[in-house]
Amino acid sequence: MEFNLLHAVLLFGTGIAAGFLNTVAAGGSLLALPVLIFLTSNPTLANGTNRVAIFFQNFSAIMGFRRKGVSNFRYGILLAVPAVIGAGIGAKIAIGTDAALFQFILAAVMIVMLALTLLNPTARLGDRIESSSRGTKIIAMVVFFFIGIYGGFIQAGVGLLIITALRLLTGIDLVRTNAIKVLVIFFYTVVALGIFIMDKQIDWTLGVTLAIGNATGAWLGSHWAVEKGDKWIKVVLVVAVLLLSVNLVLEPFNLDIRSVLGLG
Repeated sequence: MEFNLLHAVLLFGTGIAAGFLNTVAAGGSLLALPVLIFLTSNPTLANGTNRVAIFFQNFSAIMGFRRKGVSNFRYGILLAVPAVIGAGIGAKIAIGTDAALFQFILAAVMIVMLALTLLNPTARLGDRIESSSRGTKIIAMVVFFFIGIYGGFIQAGVGLLIITALRLLTGIDLVRTNAIKVLVIFFYTVVALGIFIMDKQIDWTLGVTLAIGNATGAWLGSHWAVEKGDKWIKVVLVVAVLLLSVNLVLEPFNLDIRSVLGLG
């Protein structure tokens, strides 16, 4: 599909919504991936291209937390190391997975992560006693190794997994949890992005356009608390993920949701 102005506007707008959603809630990649797959018709290429936006978004978020004096760099690095190793494994698995099988896995995982994002189990955790014992740190490192594998493989919804893990295992408050989250995602994204680049699974035009939108949405989300904005974006999120999932399941049978809808 030839990239044109309409596609650029669509992708930039998606980036704004995804960046905003990642800031006020979670699950921005669940919105970005369907659009990238629609534009590339290649889930693996879309998966890799999405990492460009994730990289810049989390770099910007790290700078934002540092300016606000919210940082737990030492603990973040402790968890980032196993996550980086896991992400390298996950990215390699994603690239090496058969295309048809990857599509089915992606469809199933995105529906599950969509449900978790909408249910937002982290909102029910409440205040917990903070634990910084050696045993807790070791368990957290093991957990983050597996989170890294998932993040390297797909990425969508990984922020929710990280927040849940940190809140359950360590009891760290939500502000510092988010600061650690963006630090971990940034470092493992460097590795995952590098692997996708080496395998030539990046469309830089799409990636940079989405990244600019993501950064804009993140900035808007951090400056304005729009009560209904989050709800409307989640409606779009549900529709986009469901359409993508149906398309991923139909495509191996030589069917396409765009043709079914009369769009292609």
